[in-house]
Parts: sequence; C-alpha cells; structure tokens
Amino acid sequence: MTTTLSERVSQSAFDGSMLRVVLLMDLHEGTQQRFFEAYEKLRNDIASVPGHISDQLCQSFENPSQWLITSEWESAPQYLAWVNSEHHAEQVRPLGACARSMRPLKFTVLRETGRGYDQASRPSTARLQSTPRLGAGIVRHALTFTVKPGSEEDVAEILSSYASPAARVDDHTRLCRTSLFMHGNRVVRTVEVQGDLMAALRHVSEQPEVRAVEEAINPYLEVDRDLGDPESARMFFMRAAVPAVHHIAAPEPESAEVQRHAIYYPAKPGCGQALARFLARQDEAAARRSTSPVRSSSIFQRDDIVVRLIDVRGPVKADPETVYGVSGPRKAAVLDRLTLAPGGRARSAHHTMNLITDRRAPAQS
Repeated sequence: MTTTLSERVSQSAFDGSMLRVVLLMDLHEGTQQRFFEAYEKLRNDIASVPGHISDQLCQSFENPSQWLITSEWESAPQYLAWVNSEHHAEQVRPLGACARSMRPLKFTVLRETGRGYDQASRPSTARLQSTPRLGAGIVRHALTFTVKPGSEEDVAEILSSYASPAARVDDHTRLCRTSLFMHGNRVVRTVEVQGDLMAALRHVSEQPEVRAVEEAINPYLEVDRDLGDPESARMFFMRAAVPAVHHIAAPEPESAEVQRHAIYYPAKPGCGQALARFLARQDEAAARRSTSPVRSSSIFQRDDIVVRLIDVRGPVKADPETVYGVSGPRKAAVLDRLTLAPGGRARSAHHTMNLITDRRAPAQS
C-alpha cells in the first residue's frame, strides 16, 4: 500500500489549522484568589495578541484547587510566537507561582459540531485541520541552552558520561530515544517519548544520575539557575524548551545504515518561523522523491533558534543539498536571506552540530 505525503507528516504547525490550547493546573492551597487575579491580568493582555480568538477559565466543581484554562488561536505559528517569547514567560510567572503542577496540551481543531459552533463568528483565516494525522504515538521535544565559552570540552564530557535513566516511566509512557548535540557553546538535547511527554520529563529529572549531571554542568551555564528552587528551575526549562513544529518520516522501518544528524540554523532576527516553514516545505518536497537520503526530519523552533534533526541513509556528501535543506533552484539563496551567516551549502555544513550522545531504549525495558 502506498503511503501518501500527508500520511507521512505526523506533525505540522504550518497547515493553517486552528489551535486549541488546554492548560491543566493544580494550585497550592490558599492561592485560588491570587491565581484568579493573575489570570484576569493575563486575560486582558492576551486579548490583543495577534491570532488569539478566545479563552475560558474553568474551576473544578469537585476540587477547587484544580483549574483549566483553554484558549483558541487562528493558527499554531501565532500561538507559538507568543508562548515562546520572553514577554510570555514574564506574563505567566504569577500563574506558575500559584501552581503545584501545570500541564499544557495543544490540539489542532479537526471538527466542530453543535449549535454554538454553527452560530460562531470566527476570523476568515481560521481553518479546520483537513484530515487526521497518522503516526507512531511518538512525542518529540528539545531543550537548548548555552555554556560559557571555553567550557565546551568539559561540558561534552559530563553530558556523555552518565548512565541512561530507566526507559519505562509507567504503563503508558516510555522514553524511547535521547540525542544530544553541541555547536560551539550551544547544547541541544532532543527526546522522543511514547506516551505522556510531561510524565517522561518529570521521570528523567528525578533520576539520581540525571540530577548529578544537571548539577555538574551548573557552573558552566551562561544563564544561572537554582534547581533547588522550583520557580527558578521552571523558568529555566521554560526558556530552554524548543518545541517540535514539523515532523515527516519515510514509511519503511529504520535500518542500521541510517545515521542521525542535527543542523543548527541561526535565523536572522524575526525570521525563525519563516525559516522553519521553509525547511518544512523542503523536507516535504524531498519526501516525494524515493531517492532522498533523508528518511525522517524533525524541525524544532523557538524564536530565532531553529534546529533540524534528520535521520539520513548513506553518507551526507552523496546528496548534501537535500540533507542541508537547499535542494532546488535558488533554495540556497532563500536560506541565505533567512539566516545570519552567508554561504549556502557550505554555511549549512558549517552549522552541522557535533553528536555527543545518542541513546536508544532497548526494545523491552
């Protein structure tokens, strides 16, 4: 059976679909009124954000410490532009200070039914997702941070020498793969999780070997953090998060000859989202060619940081244009207009990240 291109794209922020964001929160006792007041301020601020349509605040009628915030957006890129901004981090700090736990969920809108939606008035640019996406139930996420120049070798040694945490989180969640790369003093860690991403991240952070590594690299970080202070740790990891915005994969199983690479694309100010969209289109165009060496590609983007994680069959030099996302007439010139350093394919090769460790969970663990 032939797999269509749309079936191979299991995640995309660039299909124009409306986005529904759900934030589940469990508050510290006695903070309900303070939380409500913080939400009221946030609600007024967010009303003027481009792409925002509406929001709701709900309180559990069973447990007054449990709250739910939902918001609707014209598209995922508009939401991501807001949620990944430094302004957003400061806006939600008062909410986070009230919360024992926070769990954000993001959904593109596929169908709407009922009288309320029949009568709803929405922007003409808001569209529904056309068809359900297929996938293997894998959630992809990345973290990035910088270390002090001159400490790169020490940091690489620390990050490559720890014992892998247990892959099994619970009956429904499993840590499948962790890949860690460096380029200059920038560190990028990508994770693949089957099941609940937040549960997996909590599981990893609680492992003694991981906590020891995090403490060991603290003196080398350019941005200070205190992992013993929950608010300091939460803000650090919020700012370090780089969400996946696009994923496409070949239909056949991965083979031993496939190698993992990461490319860091430093976007010009304000061009990060356009750059990620350009690379997504390049990957979709390459997927139409059966001879493409790129068997899967995940694009991560936050502000002007763009990282493309690719699994490549055979040597990179066999088809460097496809590997670096500049295949086709004038594509290198487009990439040059969106990134800081000139140089087309040579520039992309220059920003290939160094693989520090690539760990896969055993088939059964």
